[in-house]
Amino acid sequence: MTKAVIFDCDGVLVDSEPPAFALLAEDLARHGLPLTPAEMELHFLGGTISGAADKARALGAALPRNWVADFYERLYARLAEGIPLIPGVTDLLDHLDAAGIPYAVGSNGTLRKMQVTLGQFPGLHQRFHGRLFSGQALGAPKPAPDLYLHAAAALNTLPADCAVIEDSPTGARAAKAAGIPCFGYAAAGHAEALAAEGATIFTDMAELPTLLGL
Repeated sequence: MTKAVIFDCDGVLVDSEPPAFALLAEDLARHGLPLTPAEMELHFLGGTISGAADKARALGAALPRNWVADFYERLYARLAEGIPLIPGVTDLLDHLDAAGIPYAVGSNGTLRKMQVTLGQFPGLHQRFHGRLFSGQALGAPKPAPDLYLHAAAALNTLPADCAVIEDSPTGARAAKAAGIPCFGYAAAGHAEALAAEGATIFTDMAELPTLLGL
């Protein structure tokens, strides 16, 4: 049975990826790199804004030197306008609480971004108090395994006894490198790419308790 659960944030707890990707696409097009939605996901899903800047410049975008910091400020403002929870998340956490299973968040987003997104849902945010971990803050974003290993240690659980809930191949690769079983939330797609990284695919949060052996 799974003894602890580590959630990605964007696309797993909160549906923040559509507005973030829309803003990024607008910016890249304005700086000379128009991309289709499929190309956006191929290049940037599960990454960091700094990493997106490096890749976009390599693809020909003429981004200004201060673009990352400027984009983050506009992104925080866009997300603060309101985002929905992923359906079924609250019920899932209720189930984990009832089973005595601890949980944490391991995100490539900044801590401030998690405060902006999860902070829109105070009850949910409080449930993760002291257990919000950022790969950027650690200096080792996914696909490096460090973030998930750090979260497992914080939950006092061996990696093999944890479960990671991810929606991106990058995150699934990090879980695999950490030796943590990964469950790939594919309601928005990416099932094949997640499965290729070893994730067990599901499309509804209500499926997870059974998958986790609870």
